[in-house]
Amino acid sequence: MPEEWEQAEPGVKRKIFTPGESLMMMEVHFEKGAEGSAHSHPHEQLTYCMEGSFEFTIEGVKHFLQAGETLVIPGNRIHGALALEQGILLDTFTPLREDLLK
Repeated sequence: MPEEWEQAEPGVKRKIFTPGESLMMMEVHFEKGAEGSAHSHPHEQLTYCMEGSFEFTIEGVKHFLQAGETLVIPGNRIHGALALEQGILLDTFTPLREDLLK
């Protein structure tokens, strides 16, 4: 699978890395003020903030994340993110997000 950048949402681009058998990872770049719209999926997600700061909302509860911090998002929880400044997230999912793989 080629690792290419794709536009995910306005001000948000992502690169999905070649997955393993049950684990996958992607790097996501946000412009300041860009949003990852609220959504849910059955996959467990671990987000690592590589740069910047973000406001995550999980099931209506706000969580703030800055460079060097992680956040676990359990499966089937409605969640979204707002970039408080330009930033980069590294998202890991298990099992594979077949909906994102081509």
